[in-house]
Amino acid sequence: VQLQACGGGLVQPGGSLRLSCAASGRIFSIGAMAWYRQAPGKQRELVATITSGGTTDYEDSVKGRFTASRDDAKKQAYLQMSSLKPEDTAVYFCNGKILTVDNIWRDYWGQGTLVTVSS
Repeated sequence: VQLQACGGGLVQPGGSLRLSCAASGRIFSIGAMAWYRQAPGKQRELVATITSGGTTDYEDSVKGRFTASRDDAKKQAYLQMSSLKPEDTAVYFCNGKILTVDNIWRDYWGQGTLVTVSS
């Protein structure tokens, strides 16, 4: 099982980006998904979560600007980021709790995608 995150890039302040996280492999079911970020010199922090039922929760600094969603048929999760600020600059990671075909829940991480917000 792998998680592949993509969609990062350079964007000006106030701009938008959509990150995607694709799950592949011997997957039976996908549980909660989450997005984390790690800025240079800082610890990794939780940005957003989305349950298997679609309930979302956000870190305070991104509320109203970021939206997490998922498409289980495509085995993908998304993070729509709007009104981006320089302080949103970080490597963004997706995380997923996945039930594999051998009936074991495991925690998986994507490789990270860099978001740079700068003029």
